[in-house]
Order: sequence, then structure tokens, then C-alpha cells
Amino acid sequence: IICEPTSTIVIDPECRAEVTETGAVLITVPSSSTVPLASKVPVSGRLQSSETQLTAEACRQESERHRKPVDLVRLELFSNRFTSIAEQMGEMLRRTATSTNVRERLDYSCALFDDKGQLVVNAPHVPVHLGAMGETVRAVMTDHPNMMPGDVFVTNDPYRGGSHLPDVTVITPVFINAAQTPCFFTANRAHHAEIGGIRPGSMPPMSSNLAEEGVLIRSRKLVDRGVSCEDQLQQLLLSGQFPSRAVHDNLADLAAQVAANECGVRLLKELVQTTSLQQVADYMAHLQDVTAQKVQQAFLSLGNCKRTFRDELDDGTPICVSITIDGAKAVIDFTDSGDVHPGNLNANRAITTSAVLYTLRCLLAEDVPLNAGVLRPVELIIPHGILNPAEGESPDTTPAVVGGNVETSQRIVNALFGALQLAAASQGTMNNLTFGDTTFGYYETICGGAGATASASGADAVHTHMTNTRLTDPEILEKRYPVRLRRFCIRRGSGGPGRNSGGDGIIRELEFLRRVEISMMCQSFQHPPYGMLGGQPGATGINELQSPGEDSFRVVGGSFHASAESGSVLRIQTPGGGGFGQPALSNPDA
Repeated sequence: IICEPTSTIVIDPECRAEVTETGAVLITVPSSSTVPLASKVPVSGRLQSSETQLTAEACRQESERHRKPVDLVRLELFSNRFTSIAEQMGEMLRRTATSTNVRERLDYSCALFDDKGQLVVNAPHVPVHLGAMGETVRAVMTDHPNMMPGDVFVTNDPYRGGSHLPDVTVITPVFINAAQTPCFFTANRAHHAEIGGIRPGSMPPMSSNLAEEGVLIRSRKLVDRGVSCEDQLQQLLLSGQFPSRAVHDNLADLAAQVAANECGVRLLKELVQTTSLQQVADYMAHLQDVTAQKVQQAFLSLGNCKRTFRDELDDGTPICVSITIDGAKAVIDFTDSGDVHPGNLNANRAITTSAVLYTLRCLLAEDVPLNAGVLRPVELIIPHGILNPAEGESPDTTPAVVGGNVETSQRIVNALFGALQLAAASQGTMNNLTFGDTTFGYYETICGGAGATASASGADAVHTHMTNTRLTDPEILEKRYPVRLRRFCIRRGSGGPGRNSGGDGIIRELEFLRRVEISMMCQSFQHPPYGMLGGQPGATGINELQSPGEDSFRVVGGSFHASAESGSVLRIQTPGGGGFGQPALSNPDA
């Protein structure tokens, strides 16, 4: 394989390639040569008749009985093709969505799953979504065992692998020809900036149960054999004590999510037509196998050891992890982490698992997809508590989770990175800001400093770890919402000193042009992002509010809710990342 920035060239066996003086690649094909890859593709572009009758389960069994050694060239080609499908799903979602949060901030994720609901490949979207979606797909498979072609399912249930209620997952089973059960699944998860709850924007900083965070969609059909169930879903979104304030946006974005999945279905069917169902299923399995092998190799390179780390939320709640590596396997144990949180900082098991999957993927130096194979060599121990709360009998008695998804997940990653000494702490928060009134809700996460590593300083003003979204362009923000962006700059000196310094956070000032309700949910305002191996911690965050007629800003804390009159200004200073290694002396002779 010859890889270039804009193309990939596959050289078949017995062929000869050379680079000419002009930089072109000249391939000489012997007259007696065959082309093995092309010869495996039916000339008609269609499956043989015997293949069309295979169910997904029969195909899987055939695959396991007759799976041949992995052709690394074909593995690379299939990997790129799968990734391309997920990326095209994401582009379809971006183009067809109407909400700012999806269309501009790109707060969504798309992925492909095999017939068992295992993550195969994803587009490079939001890590906190991707690691948890597999559990959602498998939960929906259990809820709806008799899926039919044309069905589409929707859920935002945190106890079905969801992250928090604003993150709505749409799942489409893929049936190939006469298959009686799904052969694959396409799925996407998008953050709806308004899904109900006690505060506009559906990110209430003081929620204490799931009902206060919005409308719960347990698991239901969004499309029933090609017929939309939009009316029933609309009734659900408008029901309950705290209904959605933007049902039109919800339905429009859900339609975009369905379209994105259908794009993936179409492209998967085209891939099957040009190869075969068995080959596609085989290489979905091969990709997971290869990823698992890479993780095992990473464990072997670390050697047998036990590593522990403890981080704390701003209220002192501990996040503890112990990583025991024995050969090519590891046990990751979160025993001694805090009890179920009385507020909303509970992270469900799927979110905790997602943080582990992301961290282990960061161990790998090679470019392999983030998929379910990452977790095969791992035993996870997540006791009941803040990282694995139990579901109550109703939303009113179920622990709140909205902050666990966005805040606690970041601290789980920081604890894992600390145990493995991969990097100093990044800002350890997503700096969640929501504002709105009875007619709209706006949501954004705000960048900060990245933690330094042994080889590089941390990046300034970036989203890190479990988030990978954008900030809305100032022109679009000011056009669509009653707000003016007064200041947006790097918070110089907020990164922790070290041999490699931590990245700096940012300063962001927003002036509100009419009365709105403001909510913020942040961490690292009491406990600074830690430094690593002698590096110093990054600066803590600061939130300040200035009301009309006031001469100065007043500190309002990391998590707060306030009513802001027209002319009020909110100043947000996000945390910096921790430094790595002892800072060098500026004057060694002093």
C-alpha cells in the first residue's frame, strides 16, 4: 500500500511500482499476472444466489467456520471504507439538522455496529458518545427482538447505555436481502439543546433526579416498517411536568438523524453488493480482533504492574482507579470511588466504560479504529456508586446524571491518565453553559487547557478527552440568539508550569441582550488540574457575572443558576492544563 495525503494506491502481487522523476507512480503489470482482489468481486456487482439466502446468524457462523487469515491490505481497505461510511453519515446529519448545537457545534456521533451490537468503527466525533452507544444498541435489541426492515428506534435512557437525556440515540437495523434478522446496525447520537427539565437548555446544575432533567424516551420505534411515528413522539415530548421547550427542533433533528442512518444503510448495502455479506461480516470481526491484539501488545509493553490514582470532584467526591496488568490482560477497578451522588454528577456504567475505552485507545500508537475490541483484554470492576448508580422505579426516584456525562466523565479520564502516567490533567471539565427562556434553549461546552505529556506541552484553548465539539461561530451565535460576544481570548499563564507546560484556558465574555435564565456546570474550580511527575497544576476556573448598574464582576462559582437582565455580562475563565516534569530553572547559576 502506498499512502499519500489525498490517495491510497494498492500494488497487487507480481506487479512492480516505481516513482518517476515527475513524482508519478508507474505500475508495471506482468501479462501473466492475475489480480486477486478484483477477481474476488462478482463481475455483476451482485451477490451469488446462495449468499442472498444467508441470515445474519448463518453468515456469522459461516464466517467463524471458514474465516481465513487476515489479508492486511483488504483489512486496511475495509477499515477505511467503514470509516468513510460513518463520516458520510455525520456529514448527512450536519447538513440536514436545523439546530445550532448539531449543525454548528457538531455535537453528535455516528458509528457502525455488527449483528451483535458491537462497535466496529466510528467517525472521529465525540468520545463520550461512541464508547457508550454499543450498550444502547444491545439494549434496544433486547427491547425489540422482532425487528423488521424499515424500523428505526430512538432512546435517550441513561440506563440503556445513554449518556444523559439531551443525548438522543437513533438506531437503524440493516437487513441484507432475505435476512430474517439484522446483519448490521447504523446508529448516531446527537445532543438536543432542549429536551425539557427544570431549566432552559436541559442542563440544570442543581437537578437531583432524572425527572428534573427532561423528557425520558425509554426505547421506542421512531419509524415502524417505513411509517413515521412522529405524532406519538411529539406527544411524549410535550408531556410530563417538564416538557421540551423546542419540540419543533427536536423533531427536525430526529428526522436528520434518521436520514443519517439511512445514508449508512445505503452505503453498507452498496459495499455488500461489491464484495459479499460474508466478507463484510468477516472484516468487521477482523477489525475488532486486530484492535484487541494491539491493546494486548500495549499491556505487554507496560509489564506486570499495579497502578493506582485518586482524583476528586470539587465537592471532594473521590474518583479512584486501580489498574492491574498481568501479561496481556488488565483489571481496571473503580472500587473506593464515591457513593451515589445526591446531585447530578452520577456517571452511569456506560459512561464509565466509555472513558476506559477512550483511554485505552490513547495507549495505542498505531492508527486503529476505536471499537469494541479495545475492551476484550480488560476486566472492568465498577461497584455501585457514583460511577454505577442504580435505576429507580421511576424518573422521580432515579439518580440525576446530566453532570456525570459531561463532568465526571472528564475526571474518570484524568484518573486513568494519571494511573498510566500518560499525561497531566487536562482542564477536567466541559464548562457547560446554557441560557434561554420559555421559547428556546442554547447550550455550549467551552474549551480550556490540555495537560502536558512527556514529549509535548499541552495545547491552549481546546476541547479535550470526552468532548470534541466546536464553539458556535460568533456571527451565527449573535444572529440567532439575544447575546453579544464581547471578548474571547486565551487566558495566558493559566497552564501549569513544568518541563513541558500545560495548555492555557480561555476568557469568554457574553453580554445578554434580553432577560434570560443562565446555568453553568463546571469542575476544576476548587481542585486544580494536577501536574504530573513534578509538573505544577493548572489554574482553576473562575465564573463571574456583572449585572446592569454594577461597577464590577462578582464571582458566582463553578455550578450556578441565575436570572440575567438585559445588559448583564457573564465572564468565564476556564482552567488550564497541568504541567509535566520538573520546571527547568530559568537561571541555573543563581
